[in-house]
Amino acid sequence: MTSKERIKKQKELVERGGWFYCQKGLQTSAARIIALLMVMDKELFTFDEIIEELKISKSAASHSLKLLLLINAIEYITIPGDRKRYFRIKTQDKFVLINEHEEKLKYTMEYIKSILELKADKNPNNSIYLANLIDMLQFFLDKFKEFTEEYVKQTNL
Repeated sequence: MTSKERIKKQKELVERGGWFYCQKGLQTSAARIIALLMVMDKELFTFDEIIEELKISKSAASHSLKLLLLINAIEYITIPGDRKRYFRIKTQDKFVLINEHEEKLKYTMEYIKSILELKADKNPNNSIYLANLIDMLQFFLDKFKEFTEEYVKQTNL
């Protein structure tokens, strides 16, 4: 694959990533910016480069960058003697994504438990279904811990 073909595929992946992050609740411009910072080989982008690369307005870029900084998804650095800010993905603990999923499962399980506790009759199909969901969620939550520990052992962390 030539360099030109790879860059074209990366730009397609930026758009796909933008769609993915929109589905997660980010605004379109913010979603495309985070995808750009993740996908492209270049790791540092100036404000003007982001605007040029994504063909978005200055106000959309400014608003989106502020949002991404606020939610701690990106960061910026400055270079001595250069007034520009260089934006990049904020590297975090590699378990952040797993921990987020685990928290969502815990919240869901607690919510379903609250529903089931208020049911007068625990035997109808709906109540049995909810009880089975709680069991399944607890199983997966237990596996999160096991898999994390196993991963740590295998990678010697």
